[in-house]
Amino acid sequence: MLTLSSFPPEGSCTPGASSSSAYLLPSFRHVHDILLQPDRIETFIQAFVLPQKLHPAHGCLGVEEQNRLLRKPELQSLFYNNRDVDEVLILICGHGGRDERCGVMGPLLHKEFEGALINQGFQFASACKVSPIGIRSKRTARVGLISHIGGHKYAGNTIIYIPPSFVDQSGQVSPLAGRGVWYGRVEPKHVEGIVKETVLRGRVISELFRGAVGQGETTLNL
Repeated sequence: MLTLSSFPPEGSCTPGASSSSAYLLPSFRHVHDILLQPDRIETFIQAFVLPQKLHPAHGCLGVEEQNRLLRKPELQSLFYNNRDVDEVLILICGHGGRDERCGVMGPLLHKEFEGALINQGFQFASACKVSPIGIRSKRTARVGLISHIGGHKYAGNTIIYIPPSFVDQSGQVSPLAGRGVWYGRVEPKHVEGIVKETVLRGRVISELFRGAVGQGETTLNL
């Protein structure tokens, strides 16, 4: 799934920049300095976005056509400005042009999550720098609005990505490390609990749970 976000390109906070950046999830990689040129964008898609293997239904295609649809990891070296993602990502559907419910709820949740994270001592990782907001700690986060992800009747739709290196409140690697947890019907009253339970303690709130994503084919048991 491809979606747009409200995050400015990393390394630049200037509107109209000639390059962009991308989060690759659940690989937890970030690639920046992607030139906004058709051939460069096509190379990025071939290097990172295309699948590593095809569904058996593609067996009717010729070998050349199948190879054209597969990822080419050897091209990744052309994008040397990339890094591991070590910040918590909270992505909220705010696509008001697609559905008013997301357009209204998204900005409200964005503000609530920022406040709740500050109260728990998180710093905000920005495109330009890491801002020392609230109590300084090694924990960083980014909160952003994203475009359509489906299920507008579940607004507010929120996906919480916990990086593989994230240590929870107990000092252990979080049970949700390396996963994205998708919540639906999130309201401002739920935000503080989500930060405390899901982000800091690695617990899923079953009443809000819509699904989860991670690397490989492992499932998330509630």
